[in-house]
Amino acid sequence: MSRIGNRNLVIPEGITVTTNEDLVTVKGPKGELSLKISSLINVEVENNILKTTVKKLTRESNIMQGTTNSLINNMLIGVSEGFNKGLEAVGVGYKFNVQGTKIIVNAGYSHPIEVIVPDGLKAELINNTEINISGIDKQKVTEFAANIRKIREPEPYKGKGIRYKNEYVRRKEGKKAA
Repeated sequence: MSRIGNRNLVIPEGITVTTNEDLVTVKGPKGELSLKISSLINVEVENNILKTTVKKLTRESNIMQGTTNSLINNMLIGVSEGFNKGLEAVGVGYKFNVQGTKIIVNAGYSHPIEVIVPDGLKAELINNTEINISGIDKQKVTEFAANIRKIREPEPYKGKGIRYKNEYVRRKEGKKAA
């Protein structure tokens, strides 16, 4: 049995959850999200408590129960509080610039790289080396932040590159250590 799948999710005030046979929709003050659920899982809402149960106990249904429960929990957090992911550019000349729905990244290449912010996300410039990505969908926020980080991942010798806020980059010694 899935321990995560068996946990009961408390629906906060101001959030409505509607379920059909294969669709769960969560509405809150920040927006609306929906999730298509597997045919192996039942989602029940009673007295502001959401439960996920399996229709027939198999290995696949056990896996999907935990996954569905976790995704619905992320939807509840997203429409009530939202998600943030911070990025920082470390290196001489490495910087961000936000122009409307575009982020211009200078990361040591011969040309600046333009990245278009997807719908539903917001990019906020803290200073020219720090940027904050926010939105209600956790998967979109983290995927977009990972794509920006992929432009120039932090390297282990000098630590230069684009990294998440508070990310630890393991440093190595150079050739002179030998």
